[in-house]
Amino acid sequence: QVQLVESGGGLVQAGGSTRLSCAASRRISSINIMSYYRQAPGKQRELVAGINSGDKTNYADSVKGRFTISRDNTKNTVYLQMDSLNTEDTAVYYCRVVGLSGDYWGQGTQVTVSS
Repeated sequence: QVQLVESGGGLVQAGGSTRLSCAASRRISSINIMSYYRQAPGKQRELVAGINSGDKTNYADSVKGRFTISRDNTKNTVYLQMDSLNTEDTAVYYCRVVGLSGDYWGQGTQVTVSS
């Protein structure tokens, strides 16, 4: 059973930065997509950013130019660097890894941006 362990986040002031990390408990073969989603209170979960096996990235319009997703295949880890945060970025952030062996989700980590 693969587990995704998330870290980072917490309370951040508006305009500040934080970095999220998501590490798989063991190697996931043929990882296709690594991504981050978020869910704010009363809203649906939405895709924030994704990175594929060829390191091609995509971002939600609301975070373009502020967030950067990256991956370290040797560590089975995906990172989300979040800059210029604003209060609308407040949400629980979930990582997701899709590979040949399955579709895995992290437990979620809270990011709260204070004004």
